[in-house]
Amino acid sequence: MITFLICLTALVVAYFTYGKYLEKVCEINPQNPVPSKTHYDGVDYIPMPRWKIFLIQLLNIAGLGPIFGALLGAAYGPVAFLWITLGGIFMGAMHDFIAGVISLKNAGLSLPEIIGKYLGNGTKMFMRIASVLLMVLVGAVFMSQPAELIAANISLPAFETPISSTMSWEVFIALMVILVYYVMATILPIDKIIGRFYPIFGMALLIMAAGILYVLLFHSDRYIIPELTSLENCIADAEKFPIVPMLFTTIACGAISGFHATQSPMMARCMTNENQSRSIFYGAMIAESIIALLWAAIGMAFWGSVQGLNNAIAEYGGSAARMVNVISEETLGSVIAVFVVVGVIACAITSGDTAFRSARLIVADMLGIPQNGVMKRISVSLPLFVLGVLIIFAMPFQTIWSYFAWMNQTLACITLWCITIYLAKNKKPVMIGLLPALFMTYVCSSYIFISPMMCGIENRAVAYSLGGVVTAIIFAAGLLKIKNDRKQEQ
Repeated sequence: MITFLICLTALVVAYFTYGKYLEKVCEINPQNPVPSKTHYDGVDYIPMPRWKIFLIQLLNIAGLGPIFGALLGAAYGPVAFLWITLGGIFMGAMHDFIAGVISLKNAGLSLPEIIGKYLGNGTKMFMRIASVLLMVLVGAVFMSQPAELIAANISLPAFETPISSTMSWEVFIALMVILVYYVMATILPIDKIIGRFYPIFGMALLIMAAGILYVLLFHSDRYIIPELTSLENCIADAEKFPIVPMLFTTIACGAISGFHATQSPMMARCMTNENQSRSIFYGAMIAESIIALLWAAIGMAFWGSVQGLNNAIAEYGGSAARMVNVISEETLGSVIAVFVVVGVIACAITSGDTAFRSARLIVADMLGIPQNGVMKRISVSLPLFVLGVLIIFAMPFQTIWSYFAWMNQTLACITLWCITIYLAKNKKPVMIGLLPALFMTYVCSSYIFISPMMCGIENRAVAYSLGGVVTAIIFAAGLLKIKNDRKQEQ
């Protein structure tokens, strides 16, 4: 419990300290014009109140990551607390804040266009393709998983024969309902669906978090949270899943996630004042880290130990959704458990719809297609939805999630390098971005050589060395970029 409380306190304090410091670094000025006023279009550039934007941003970035990812990542042991806390404060929240502020100060530009401005056109083209693919993967993941949860918790017509070997008709029906909602949320003006329903979903998410926190604090005699006494890897197959890099990709959204930087421009287009940046960008990420901390803690405590959690993961076949159901019903009762399930479904759906919306904006920015007409928005969105549905039927969830996890952190890595160049160009403390950029570069590069989904090199010394070589090359390229930029300014 002591480790958990220290981490929880550190996250809250960081918002008022490190978050405030980043405001000064980025020279937040309430007098500066904002995109919602200078580029108002009634579709994507629409001013909205701070509280509503905060809830939308939180739901956009949360997804299943801080719940499912944290629950599964807790199998590594209390070291997960350390990653969520330090990663959330110095990497994730910083990443979200500065990326969001850059977009805010550049007319709400989407992430690939920002990357191109600071890292060059070659990187911009890569980011355009990678970002759209990541958004479609996110949309596919966050269609399939809530569909399964809905089918499991709501009575739907029974069918004797499944639609395929991996999908029942019940799941398919739920999937189609979600798809219709996604199409509407992607095409309609942001204040028509997202702006109206997200506050409701947000309340479900907050009730879920409050319920888990209550159980941990007031039933600590029954649910004992392990303390951090070492950096031991407690996962069932530690040799196959080493902490570096596997923990840092398993728990992404609760610590740092490149997906977040693709969502921030949508909210930058709706803000009415630069002073809202810390609460919306830094604050939403801190809130997400707290949610991840809660689920990591309850995961270890509910099954009595980290070993018990690992046994449960094996028993439920790695289905975090089923584990969430069990935890909710037994700790909170059937009534409040409904809010938890609704909160989980809301987290997924509200990230999936904005993923497709973000993909639409990225493609529209890339092709220079104005989005003020409905047919123009449909023409951009339709191929994205077709691709998302094809992925669901063509690939099993675990495969989709594995590739999504690596692409997500790779996107974060590139965004961190963009932030580093931005800080260098503006003569700000470069280490704020450089150290996280180096760390995540090593995580992503070593993952390529270690993950069974990629190279799968069993000799860890070789795999880690190759990751180090890739990191050194990218580091050298980053330093050269900074040096060349400074020469051009002279």
